[in-house]
Amino acid sequence: MNTGHKPKKSQVGVELVRLLASEGNRIFSTERARELSPRVGLSDSYLLEALYHLRQNGWIVSLRRGLYAISSTIPGVASAHEFEIAMALVDPAAIGYWSALHYHGLTEQVPRKVFVLTTTETCVPRVRRTKITRADRGYPVGETLYQFVQIKPACFFGTVKVWIGEARVTITDPERTLLDGLSRPEYCGDFSEVLHAFEVRENRLDLKRITAYAEKLSAVTSKRLGWVLEEQGVDPTRLDHLARLPINGCRKLDPTGPRKGPYNRRWMIQENLPGKVGA
Repeated sequence: MNTGHKPKKSQVGVELVRLLASEGNRIFSTERARELSPRVGLSDSYLLEALYHLRQNGWIVSLRRGLYAISSTIPGVASAHEFEIAMALVDPAAIGYWSALHYHGLTEQVPRKVFVLTTTETCVPRVRRTKITRADRGYPVGETLYQFVQIKPACFFGTVKVWIGEARVTITDPERTLLDGLSRPEYCGDFSEVLHAFEVRENRLDLKRITAYAEKLSAVTSKRLGWVLEEQGVDPTRLDHLARLPINGCRKLDPTGPRKGPYNRRWMIQENLPGKVGA
């Protein structure tokens, strides 16, 4: 009679997670787990059940069918960073908007979501395919919400690769992040937060880069940028090329604000900021 003690199946599952983490697999597929399971004494017939129990206990989170991320609930095990998870959810992907503002030190406010730029029409959740819409409240992974913002392929530029712990992720650079805030301030807190970010970046702003980016994005982005830079004291002659760009009609400075306020003819911008709306 064998009197030896066999490890509990739940313990074997945790050991599998520890092994995956030690191998650098903070995000892993079912197939990768299957490759490593014999090393912790986990049979192939029990693997799917073990992964189920690991999910139920919060030790791993499901990203989509057959793909998982290690959570932060197991002591001593490095979990997958939320930015790293974003890279696994869609391709291509870049951390942007409020998340990028915070990463670059342009805001002290911590976003409640992870904002992700992508050119894909859908994110790829666990089973269903969820359309990315403006009203999308975010795709949950564990306790984190991911907000996907679809952009045209031609607009997927102005990104850099950075290290977050042991993960290498793509994020919009400071100049691109500021421009995205001008067009979608609701994804950066609000327009006043975007203006504050410009002030924070002011002395380190790459004027040549940000104006070139703006012209590649849209005329209205260029007009808003010109207005902001001129307000910051940039020599107007350095901005004349932005002022000359053709645009149909006068656009709101804050795209989320009311259609009120004085008109700036140089920039074809309606200055609909709180302090000017009553002017």
